[in-house]
Amino acid sequence: MNGEESIPSILAYGASILIGGYRLFKTGIKNLLHLEFDMKTLMTIAVIGAAFIGEWGEGATVVILFAISEALESYSMDKARQSIRSLMDIAPKEALIRRGDKEFTIEVDDIQIGDILIVKPGQKIAMDGVIVKGLSAVNQAAITGESVPVAKAVNDEVFAGTLNEDGLLEVRVTKHVEDTTIAKIIHLVEEAQAERAPSQAFVDVFAKYYTPIIMLIALGVAVIPPLFLGGNWDKWVYQGLAALVVGCPCALVISTPVAIVTAIGNAARNGVLIKGGIHLEEMGAIKAIAFDKTGTLTEGVPVVTDYFPQPNIDSNELLTIIAALENGSQHPLASAIMKKAEQEHLSYKEIVIQDFSSITGKGIKGRVHDKMYFIGSPNWFEEILVNGMPLDIKATITELQNKGKTVMVAGTETEIVGILAVADEVRGNSKSVVQKLHSLGIQETIMLTGDNKATANAIGKQLGVTNIKAELLPQDKLAFIKELRSKYNRVAMIGDGVNDAPALAASTVGIAMGGAGTDTALETADIALMADDLGKLPFTLKLSRKALNIIKQNITFSLGIKLVALLLVIPGWLTLWIAIFADMGATLIVTLNGLRLLKIKDK
Repeated sequence: MNGEESIPSILAYGASILIGGYRLFKTGIKNLLHLEFDMKTLMTIAVIGAAFIGEWGEGATVVILFAISEALESYSMDKARQSIRSLMDIAPKEALIRRGDKEFTIEVDDIQIGDILIVKPGQKIAMDGVIVKGLSAVNQAAITGESVPVAKAVNDEVFAGTLNEDGLLEVRVTKHVEDTTIAKIIHLVEEAQAERAPSQAFVDVFAKYYTPIIMLIALGVAVIPPLFLGGNWDKWVYQGLAALVVGCPCALVISTPVAIVTAIGNAARNGVLIKGGIHLEEMGAIKAIAFDKTGTLTEGVPVVTDYFPQPNIDSNELLTIIAALENGSQHPLASAIMKKAEQEHLSYKEIVIQDFSSITGKGIKGRVHDKMYFIGSPNWFEEILVNGMPLDIKATITELQNKGKTVMVAGTETEIVGILAVADEVRGNSKSVVQKLHSLGIQETIMLTGDNKATANAIGKQLGVTNIKAELLPQDKLAFIKELRSKYNRVAMIGDGVNDAPALAASTVGIAMGGAGTDTALETADIALMADDLGKLPFTLKLSRKALNIIKQNITFSLGIKLVALLLVIPGWLTLWIAIFADMGATLIVTLNGLRLLKIKDK
């Protein structure tokens, strides 16, 4: 302990304390007057005390190291937010537009809804809109996280900030610049990064009580040994000041926000919008996930999966007749048959149909080339055919129905000429996503659907979900989510964000598919997968779990290092040097630990 410094060195240290600590003292003294105790209050008392007992050099070091620690803290938070800054620069600031018969380049702020945007190959699309002319592949990675460019044609939606790869596009602008999908993402992510998470709220409350307790401990360390145990005043006042510095909750205060901000930024860059630290933490603790079936686990569009014409029938001719008849039908499955005919390049629209009629709940009939054809449910053919349905055809129908497919039969009054099976196809990656979720420790995966039990069971078995609930109305889904919450406490629900809104709201974490295309999904869900891609779900779970672990590590480490340093007071070994390095070192370690979340990739 050396308080005998020369006048010039005292002046030099004093000047560096004042210059380096001006902002610190300004806040610290103001807080002290208002009896608000935070780390700046503690630091101010410690530095003034150090100068008071003649430890000018150590007081100056405390100020300088605190300033370095603050700079590192703001650098790390900046780095964590960088991913969102890079999103801001994605969309062009000006664009080539056509109004009437004039073309000119203007700033995006001046573009109006209805303007025609001209986007050349290799250029970025400046505004959200709908393609009115052209065909191209568009790289949507900035919005949806999809690495593979998506084919776009007339009437397809495109987003600001996406890259037009190989065709000339004309796009009709549908949103103002502040309402574009990318502007919404940036706004929502910035809000999410600023929002307080549960662990952050805990740290704030903890620091509120912790700071006065540390001040009392420091006062006790400084006063009790000299007053009651004959200790040296200089030595114990110094120990008290060191206890104040080590008690600074810098590392504790930054332990949560740096992890939250980093994780939310990383997620946004990978096409996952997490709307707040609370949802990130809740997602990390999820035990069960419920899936809406249609449009989430399946494509949501019916397709013809099987087509069996009878051996003596011309396959293409029959399909042309069936498609021509279905062209006059209002049945939702008719579009699947017409699409199949179009894929086969069959010109069914040229076929002339006479005596067409639709029989509700049974099927349709119509005359083609003077022959009456019937297309409908297998049960209807039991009525039409005099001798009933042949056994081999019945067996084929049963087999297809057991796989969860809707079977349609085509025939005449005397015979069956073909069988078609239509189904809503399972998404290519649904099965692997369910497997990954189980391997990540999700205890229950539940498929919820309004479909009949046979279809639901067939798809559920194919996907490997642990539980299947069929024939549900929206209110049934809601009741089931509540039941799951009482069993597991934390439950996630994933759907398309529109018809699943009540169930999404009732779950701990509501996850919407295809947030880039629907404002409803962005607004109602806690987490939105921007691409229509279920494959982002395991990444989101992995990132949330890692964030939760890092937050726990940071809080435990911050408190642990304080305790160890404070225990050094007992033998009188604690110095201001150890105290400031323990505080600053801990801040640096928790910051670097939080930034590890940037490395988590979507694989």
